[in-house]
Amino acid sequence: MEEIINYFETIPSLHRSIILVGGITFFWFLEGFFPMVKFNYKKWKHAIPNFFFTFTTIVINFIFAFLLLNVSDWTSHAEFGLLHWLPTLPLWMDVLLGVLLLDLIGAYLPHFVEHKIKPLWMIHLVHHSDPQVDTTTANRHHPLESLVRFIFTLIGVGFLGTSIGIIMLYQALSVVSTQFNHANIKIPKRLDRWISYLVVSPDMHKIHHHYRLPYTDTNFGNIFSVWDRLFGTFSYMDRSKVIYGVDVFPNEKKNTQIGSLLRQPFEKYQRPTMDRLD
Repeated sequence: MEEIINYFETIPSLHRSIILVGGITFFWFLEGFFPMVKFNYKKWKHAIPNFFFTFTTIVINFIFAFLLLNVSDWTSHAEFGLLHWLPTLPLWMDVLLGVLLLDLIGAYLPHFVEHKIKPLWMIHLVHHSDPQVDTTTANRHHPLESLVRFIFTLIGVGFLGTSIGIIMLYQALSVVSTQFNHANIKIPKRLDRWISYLVVSPDMHKIHHHYRLPYTDTNFGNIFSVWDRLFGTFSYMDRSKVIYGVDVFPNEKKNTQIGSLLRQPFEKYQRPTMDRLD
């Protein structure tokens, strides 16, 4: 474990890029052989806007990366944060707890909040409006959403006092996990169900991408599924009934155009009420 943390403390940017590109390539490959849904689309054309937003996410995280490093260094020197206040733990427990709680504060919590606060929901709609969810959808986030999620991660680092090694490990796991659970791959239902008891599986997350409430407001997790089960936001439906997209933005053409997607958070619309549930 010590070797792993030492590696992630000084992980080169090239290696982080390999993790990102390698994950997309691997799941893209699997989608071709074991598709859950046989989309009638040109895969590369569909990927273009999603890759654009992946790039903007990378840029924003790169620009503000120094903040994560500075906050992490400060908490270490000041011995500030939950992980510093707890009794001394074995390294593996310290790492597990750090990654687990960063997943809560940096992923589950902002995702939950984005669904409850209308201006943030409008920003998050760019992710939900993808009519064909596959592994490239994973990082399809409006630049404003990338900034919001970075802020939550920064708060998590300050509150927990996580080391830079744990932060980099968490981010690597987060990237691969979201590529996995968005991937258009068909896993045997029983196996997927067992996977979902520990981490967010493809079937579990696809329910979150169903085009209507109440399913849209469930299964917020990114890496670990425990948070949805703990906070009562877990749901299940047969994967064959999932319809992707958002019912208030049904125009598939606009939902695949970069310009339209950049403007989408500023368009007017009324969010569905409970009388429109499936």
